[in-house]
Amino acid sequence: MPPVRKPPRPQITISLIFLAVALAVLWFIQLTGAGQQKPQQVPYSQFLTELRAGHVHSVQIEADRVIAQLKPAAAASQTNNKPSAPQVIVATRLPGISDTALVQEMQARGVTFSGEVERNSLWSSILVGWLPFILLIVLYWWAMSRMSRRGGPMSFGRSRAKIYDRNAVEKVTFDDVAGEDEAEAELAEVVSFLKKPAKYRALGARIPRGVLLVGPPGTGKTLLARAVAGEADVPFFSLSGSEFVEMFVGVGAARMRDLFEQAKQRAPCIIFIDELDAIGRARGGVGALATHDEREQTLNQLLVEMDGFIPGQAVIIMAATNRPEVLDPALLRPGRFDRQVVVDRPTVDGRLAILRVHVRRIKLGPDVNLDAVARRTVGMVGADLANVVNEAALAAGRRGGSMVEQRDFEEAIDRIQLGLQKRGQVLTPEEKRRVAYHEGGHALVALSVEHANPVHRVTIIPRSIGALGVTLQFPEHDRYLVTRGELLDQMCVMLGGRAAEEIVLNDISTGAHNDLERATDTARQMVTRFGMTDALGPVTYGTRNDGRFLQLPGTETRNFSDETARAIDDAVRQIIDSQHERARSILHERHTVLDHIADELLEKETLDRAELEALVRAAGFDVRQPDVPSHADVLPGVAAGNE
Repeated sequence: MPPVRKPPRPQITISLIFLAVALAVLWFIQLTGAGQQKPQQVPYSQFLTELRAGHVHSVQIEADRVIAQLKPAAAASQTNNKPSAPQVIVATRLPGISDTALVQEMQARGVTFSGEVERNSLWSSILVGWLPFILLIVLYWWAMSRMSRRGGPMSFGRSRAKIYDRNAVEKVTFDDVAGEDEAEAELAEVVSFLKKPAKYRALGARIPRGVLLVGPPGTGKTLLARAVAGEADVPFFSLSGSEFVEMFVGVGAARMRDLFEQAKQRAPCIIFIDELDAIGRARGGVGALATHDEREQTLNQLLVEMDGFIPGQAVIIMAATNRPEVLDPALLRPGRFDRQVVVDRPTVDGRLAILRVHVRRIKLGPDVNLDAVARRTVGMVGADLANVVNEAALAAGRRGGSMVEQRDFEEAIDRIQLGLQKRGQVLTPEEKRRVAYHEGGHALVALSVEHANPVHRVTIIPRSIGALGVTLQFPEHDRYLVTRGELLDQMCVMLGGRAAEEIVLNDISTGAHNDLERATDTARQMVTRFGMTDALGPVTYGTRNDGRFLQLPGTETRNFSDETARAIDDAVRQIIDSQHERARSILHERHTVLDHIADELLEKETLDRAELEALVRAAGFDVRQPDVPSHADVLPGVAAGNE
């Protein structure tokens, strides 16, 4: 359901400021008489001298002064004989002297004279002296009042939450969410609380105050929160944790108070705070060395507001984070965030359901197999799958197709996982041959060992991620456990590329660096984490830090001796050496198949699973399919090997 639109926030634009400055400048020019000659103040006696000498052209008599304009010849004599405009002199009238004699004298000498009676002098002085300042004050007050009403700088303490009203035309419901059945079941109870709060109060049950959605980025936490609001048909306040904190101290706490005041007035409703870790980080540990008073005040206000709900008031606060380990324990205690709902990466069936939701808006070809797409997108979340569908539609548009076909999905997945093809990157014949044997070694070992994930495709086309070639392996089913034999087979496949270079080319290259890193990490995990070696036994070595005082989260603390560390290194080296020798023996035995695969890659650049199996069987060997296709999240099998 789309948010209720608010009027646009007014701004003091450059044109408005320029207008105010221009008015002030024009008024100042008018007051100072720019462009006019400045009168010269002279004694009254000098004025009489000039008048009797015949130098005065005209006279203006005012209440307290006399303004005389001299003739050009007289003005030039007073300015060092330089031609100029007629000079004006001003003399102060003497008090108590009648103007009759002066008038008679001016008549006798043919001087033009006039008089001016000043009226409303008080209002004139106010208008002339204070109007620019009054104008600027009114303009400033008008601009600030409008900005204050609509969220400007005078409203720092007001909440900036977006409100999705229950009367919106389009609502998000559980029908728009797929792939998270367990999370939906948990949140369905929250919907029931909001729809029928009296039912639970009659039983003496307390409505949950907070629901925390935990999961990786892109799994649909915000979408689930909006679906809860849509199903319950209640207002939905949505904002990010970073929107509370500003440069001014106390703003975050004020916005938190204002948010909860608005929510209480529109109860029953839902408050959703995305990225809760922006304001809810733990106040101890490493963070205690560099505290942030504004963030802590905001967190304290949130804790107070969650405790201060009126009993029976149906206001539920939902929050989302992908870093629950950094949250303050006070947020997670019962009575605040009572429930924690895990929104995890979807399974194969979940990915298939998500794809079906996203392909509603595109035109699919008859050959599209969404089940195959779901199996190829291991580890992807809802946002990734939406991107796959969009990239497939773009690929169909680039080739000028009228429908999105299966090849478009294949291109989209390759583009997301491996990057763009770099056909402009020209390899020398020797480099291309080495890459072909390297990737052929990965593929042939994967087709020979028992527990390797099935090979989907092998290519020697360079990709923008830096790989000169890739062997793609994907599991056929989701797996959540990995056996020792499966880990050993995976390491054997990783080392197959380097073994092929040694056997055929009698030399090694830097292309196997990523394979060696992954194989070494897997072997060390087997020794130190999984207890899969006889020499060291079922013991875990090293402890992971959780970010407590003076600890960096994610690091590891050593809890074993130097002798044990040497034994760990020896065990890791033994595992790597054994699997490397195993890969060499497989390739020695099937050397002719390796040559055929390399020759086909040099000719076609890409081979799929059916073509690889045909080459193996044509040489008289069997393809040892895994008895149980394996996969584990701890060891994702995206690219089995790349050079």
